[in-house]
Amino acid sequence: MADLQATIHELWDRRAELAAGDFDALAAVREAIDLLDRGEARVAETDSNGNVIVHEWLKQAILLFFKLTSIETQEVGPFEYADKLPLKHDFAAAGVRVVPGASARWGSHFEPGVILMPSYVNIGARVGANTMVDTWATVGSCAQIGANTHLSGGVGIGGVLEPPQAAPVMVGNECLIGSRCMVTQGARVGDGAVLGEGCILNPSIPVIDAETGDEISRGIVPPWSVGIGATRSRRFPGGEFGLPCILIVERLTEGERHDKSKLNEVLREQGVSM
Repeated sequence: MADLQATIHELWDRRAELAAGDFDALAAVREAIDLLDRGEARVAETDSNGNVIVHEWLKQAILLFFKLTSIETQEVGPFEYADKLPLKHDFAAAGVRVVPGASARWGSHFEPGVILMPSYVNIGARVGANTMVDTWATVGSCAQIGANTHLSGGVGIGGVLEPPQAAPVMVGNECLIGSRCMVTQGARVGDGAVLGEGCILNPSIPVIDAETGDEISRGIVPPWSVGIGATRSRRFPGGEFGLPCILIVERLTEGERHDKSKLNEVLREQGVSM
C-alpha cells in the first residue's frame, strides 16, 4: 500500500499533465479506489485521542479518477445513466440489504448488516455494520458513518472531497440522526449521540449546553448526548435575529442502548421528535 500511496502522490503532483486515456495512471487510481470499495482502506478515521486522521492520498485518487475518465452511458434495468463512475455491486455477498431505489457508487464501502432504503451513498463513504440509511437519506463523498447507527428519512450527510486534506463528516457508532437533519462540511457527531429532527450542523454552528448556556464546541456534538435544533439571539445593525445552534438537552449513559420511547419523551418535552 505504501508503494501505491507514493504513486498516487506522484500522479497528484503532476496532475496538470494528465488527461483521460492515460491507462497507466488510471490503473493505479483504480487500485486505490478498489481498496476503498473493499473496505481495506478508508478516507478518514479517528485516533485514540479523538482526532480525525485524513488519508488524503485516497481523496487524491478519487479526484484523479474524475480527471482520467470520460462520461459513459450505463443501463441498469429500465434506467439509463451518464456518469464517470460505475455503481457498486455484490451487495448480497457483503451481507448488505438494498431496497429498490437505493444507489451507491463504486468506491463506497458497507459493512455487513447495513440496510439501504431508497437512498444514495457517494464514493469514498463508509457505513458501519448494522447501520440503516433510511428513505431519501444521502451520504456524501468520503463521509464516515459508524456501526449500529440510524440515519432517518431525508437526512443529508454532506460530502467533503476537496481540498484533499479536509476532514469529512464523521458520525459515530450507536447514533440516531433525526429526520431531515443536515450534517455537513466536516461536522462531527460523537458515539451514542442523538440529533432531533431538523438539526443543522456544520463547523460554524455553536453547540450549547442547555443547563449552563456555555458553548461546548462548534460543529461537534459530544458523545452520548441529545441535541435539538435551536436559535440564539444576535444583534446586528438591522435588528436582533435568531441564529441556528444545537442545544444539548440531555446526557445519556455511555454504552447504553438507546431507549427510543424514552428518547421520544425527552424530545417531545422540547417540542421536537426523531
